[in-house]
Amino acid sequence: MNLRNIIVATATVLAVATPAYADDDIPVGTVLAAKTHPAVQLTSLTFTGQVVVPTPEINQGPFNQLVQQTTDAVINGRISNDEQSIAKYLFQRMGANVDRYIRPVAPNRVVEAEVGGMCTGWWVTPDGYMVTGAHCVEMSDQALADTFAQQALTKFAEEDAQTVLADLRSFEADEEMLKLAQQLYVTFNSNHLKIENLQKSIAVVQSLPGGGVDKTAKPVPAELVSVGESYPGKDFALLKVNGQQNLPTLPLGEDSDVQTGTTLYISGFPGLVTNTPFFSLESKLEPALTEGPYNAKRSTQEGVPYIQTQAPSYHGNSGGPVFSREGKVIGMLIAGTVSEGGEASENESFVLPVSIIKEKLNEKNIKPAAALTTTEYNAALDSFFKRHYAEALPKFREVQALHPNHPYVAKYITESQQGISSGKDESPQPIMFWVLVGGGVLLAVVVGLVLLRVLVKRGRRSRTSVSYGHQAPQYVPPSPYLQHMQPYALPSSPEPVSDATQYVRPAQYGRPADPYAQQQQPQPREVADLERELAELRRQLGNRPPGA
Repeated sequence: MNLRNIIVATATVLAVATPAYADDDIPVGTVLAAKTHPAVQLTSLTFTGQVVVPTPEINQGPFNQLVQQTTDAVINGRISNDEQSIAKYLFQRMGANVDRYIRPVAPNRVVEAEVGGMCTGWWVTPDGYMVTGAHCVEMSDQALADTFAQQALTKFAEEDAQTVLADLRSFEADEEMLKLAQQLYVTFNSNHLKIENLQKSIAVVQSLPGGGVDKTAKPVPAELVSVGESYPGKDFALLKVNGQQNLPTLPLGEDSDVQTGTTLYISGFPGLVTNTPFFSLESKLEPALTEGPYNAKRSTQEGVPYIQTQAPSYHGNSGGPVFSREGKVIGMLIAGTVSEGGEASENESFVLPVSIIKEKLNEKNIKPAAALTTTEYNAALDSFFKRHYAEALPKFREVQALHPNHPYVAKYITESQQGISSGKDESPQPIMFWVLVGGGVLLAVVVGLVLLRVLVKRGRRSRTSVSYGHQAPQYVPPSPYLQHMQPYALPSSPEPVSDATQYVRPAQYGRPADPYAQQQQPQPREVADLERELAELRRQLGNRPPGA
């Protein structure tokens, strides 16, 4: 084997040792959602208590005066004289001042009630500190009373309205009249209700050991550590779930990471999914990711900064993290505009900047930290999305050991195993393997070069070592059988042999008297043996198991 062939073989092996990996063009949102979803959780706020409302009764004095005024209006032609028009006019006037025409009397009516709502929160420390919005963890007294009146007292309002309609049974009640009567008593109940034995609970919905966001999910109580002012104030709240470790967390970025025109990503649980009966519990508990441009930086009258974005958000997204394309939190979704019908407007969402979040965390001396669960999980995902399934699988298993409740790692373990078994794995060989291969090839090259140099030197010595000043061997007449015959003694001749035939000059014959001639003859066999040894060395190095 010549030097050129050795160098070419070496270059070929080293080229194999550093392969280029083809990577799909995976959307930013795909990777971002995969890496951040584990730290984004559904939160719930629940109020329970006894709602106490007095019995409503028509206040006859003011009511009789209203009847007289209605009669005058009919006579003067201000309203129609049909019974439905008269009844509707009465209810409208009563609804404008309910307490004047309806008074509370005994006995009180009592109902056990429960109201609440869903929001989004996200872990900032591995031991259970969570960030969400202030309006996600508290309600004003008036808002709570209104909610109870609208949800828990619907039964009473319907009963009261039927009572009034029964008293006015001479009228033929249509749908509009019924709604006016119901609203009359909803207002009365809201004005006079009392809430007793009120209890408030905040919870984070987590899965049970084994992972998976499915029907095993359960609410875990959370402690309210700190709360700011609801929007348009610094709408921030800090929760703590005890007994946690190795929770997945989200990294915090800077306000300067984004600017007008930057794409923002919102993660959370839209109420249009969590509150519908049409979706399974498993699908309800997976966050939704939306995206849109950073439109402008705003400031409330209280001087609180907010980011306006076109990324869609809905009821239930409140408290959810907002990301830059690098996957860092740059704010928290707080509010969105709603239409007159109460529907969310997709092109106007408002985000509390991450600088305010950091300010509030510092007030409680809470230091955001990256969990080992998160770093290992993200590294596993990096391998997974490159189709390096064999490389990703042990990392995913380590994540599962660190955090058995991890909601998504079990799915990726299964998908990695399927990728390996189906022959789709593209994991590279361990670097140590290629180091050993490269080292073995270099060693073979060095050995080959040394042996080649030795052989070249021997060839030179064979051409320069003929001794012309020494006695040549006795001349033997040429014979075609000489090289295949053993030497033997010739019979003695009666005539003396001439002295001239006893010594000859090397130049007179085709073969010089060379003491190294017998060593030159087997040269091709030795080179072949060396080539076979080099080939065997390369074969052994190529079959060496990874990591050996």
